[in-house]
Amino acid sequence: MAITASMVKELREVSGAGMMDCKKALGETDGDMEAAIDWLRTKGLAKAAKKSGRVAAEGLIAIAGEGNKAALAEVNAETDFVSRNEQFQELARNIASVVVEAGDKLEDILAAQYPGGGTVEETITNAVATIGENMNLRRGKVLSVDKGVVASYMHSATAPGLGRLGVLVALESEGDAEKLEALGKQVAMHIAATNPLAATTEEVDPSAIEREKAVFSEQAKASGKPDNIIEKMVEGRMRKFFEEVVLLKQTFVIDGENTVEQAIKNAEKEVGAPIKLVSFARFALGEGIEKKEEDFAAEVAAAAGN
Repeated sequence: MAITASMVKELREVSGAGMMDCKKALGETDGDMEAAIDWLRTKGLAKAAKKSGRVAAEGLIAIAGEGNKAALAEVNAETDFVSRNEQFQELARNIASVVVEAGDKLEDILAAQYPGGGTVEETITNAVATIGENMNLRRGKVLSVDKGVVASYMHSATAPGLGRLGVLVALESEGDAEKLEALGKQVAMHIAATNPLAATTEEVDPSAIEREKAVFSEQAKASGKPDNIIEKMVEGRMRKFFEEVVLLKQTFVIDGENTVEQAIKNAEKEVGAPIKLVSFARFALGEGIEKKEEDFAAEVAAAAGN
């Protein structure tokens, strides 16, 4: 029987087990959902499943790699306390090293070999049972360049290569690698502070541009000005919008004067060759995860049996 993505999704929702484990369970049981659940239970994966409903929005961002290739990984857990656990830190660090070779696709990362044996997904499942909290790999990102560097920056690092906000910047150049690395770290620090939407105007999501234009147009029309004036007003506001959200157009926080684009251009003389910003990645821990609001008094009362 062909195992479909919807079947894997359904089993994940019912069992709470990992994606690759669910896929394997369905394959072993010829798509029988009940038998697949029992298969997962016999493999001990139900231990992790019991904790899977709890929101994991804490954890660590990890950075691995150096030179012209590096990766970010976000490994989530339920509490900030776990981020100080040495076993969890090693898990996050090793997963980031796997991402360097496995790439960005979550399914590929989870199925990849974890250092020391087993897959990444199996290792996370075992860690859930050992540490006692729900945890998961949320995402990974790898950047690389043929000639140049991928510089990194970890804001408020809790341990080497680990923290709550990590940034990678890929710079292409044939110039001095050490000086290029220093420039890349400065740009990465800037990105950590400003959180740009894209590197260039062309890379900004068209839907975001249309949304801003619509808002600015309505605001301009409310002024009662003629259409030709309204058009110029919208153009001016869009320029300002791009200066705020496009990395190369932003004012470089390091010097507070030049744009990032100009700062990179200025550095070419010292680096000794042209420099091109190829791409960047910024991971902030837990961004976009909806955290459940807990009623602490009710939780205590429930625990006390009231």
